[in-house]
Amino acid sequence: MELWGLEWLKVFGTFWLQPLLYYAIIFASFIGWRRVQRERRDFHTRVYRSSRELRAIVRSRSWFAVVFSIVTVGVGLVIPNDTLVFWAIVTIVCSFMMQLRLLSAAYVGSIVIFTVSFFAQMEWAKPFFDHFFPQMTETNVTAVALLIGLLLFIEMWLVHREGAELSSPRLVTSKRGLVIGEQMMQRLWLVPFIIPVPGEGVTPFAAWWPMISGGDAYSFVLVPFLLGFSQRVQTSMPTHIAKWTAKRIGWLATVVSLLAIASYWWEPLAIVVAVVAILWREWIALSAKLYEQKRPPYFTKRANGLVILGVLPDTPAHKMALSVGEVIVKVNGIPVVTEDEFYAALQHNRAFCKLEVLNESGEVRFAQSALFEGEHHELGLLFVRDEG
Repeated sequence: MELWGLEWLKVFGTFWLQPLLYYAIIFASFIGWRRVQRERRDFHTRVYRSSRELRAIVRSRSWFAVVFSIVTVGVGLVIPNDTLVFWAIVTIVCSFMMQLRLLSAAYVGSIVIFTVSFFAQMEWAKPFFDHFFPQMTETNVTAVALLIGLLLFIEMWLVHREGAELSSPRLVTSKRGLVIGEQMMQRLWLVPFIIPVPGEGVTPFAAWWPMISGGDAYSFVLVPFLLGFSQRVQTSMPTHIAKWTAKRIGWLATVVSLLAIASYWWEPLAIVVAVVAILWREWIALSAKLYEQKRPPYFTKRANGLVILGVLPDTPAHKMALSVGEVIVKVNGIPVVTEDEFYAALQHNRAFCKLEVLNESGEVRFAQSALFEGEHHELGLLFVRDEG
């Protein structure tokens, strides 16, 4: 029993040697750096720290490792370690596209299934796979299909709960040539869980995989899966679109899982899983884009106030609980429709400001705060920039 406990301690220690873990940290830092550059270009200031994405990706999700590890072991989801290594490589390659939604298991897992079923079997590719990934041809594609369904359920939950959490404001030009605002949702998640692999160990080139022996039949490997989500929102609040997308990912996860289970009796259905997963996930992205195009932009200039495009952290606006999407109609009792009018109205009372605000439901509320010297220029609100 003591040796078993030491083995598991070794597994969790080796987890920190995972190359994909450190690649995820570097990639999240790079995404944060790109976001800050865009925010400075649009608003001449950084909205959020560049470390925001990094802090989010290292947030503990240990309960995922417990719950879904039980599921993978319980259903007998055994995947060769070579296939898991190849999954990690495909994840890294997909990240080069800089479209975080391509890190969905719908894409990465489907590429793995196509590779196992077709590319690895081709004569010109067999020497490469036989040398570097000799166990891939032994992969049960039903197990990979089940893993795709499981990860899609996780993606659904994460998008629903956290998809809009780190949305960032940006300025774009509409088809009519007008400057409008939008929210850019970008999320990365590192989800670890334990997967059984056949045999006692791993190949020498992948010895850094955290593994614990379960006997002659199989071993357990602690695997980090990198998931991503990205979407632009112009016509409504990010939370609405995130939940809209999550619901459709949930339907995809259900269909994929049912097909994967059916492929246990007829294996070619696993290929259908890969095709359905990619096409359906692309349809979700396309339908969201078309949905946006058919509706008028939300973050644009209005005749009855200023819509808030962004709120800088740790500023008076943040302390007044102002939020993205609310509309400021009066400042110190003075109606405002432009940014210049907004700051001019603040000058009427340098020590105090009172804002009349419309929330998303059109209900009026008042926000007020004392201002210290110089703060009227640093209230911390971002609006659609005045043209000219």
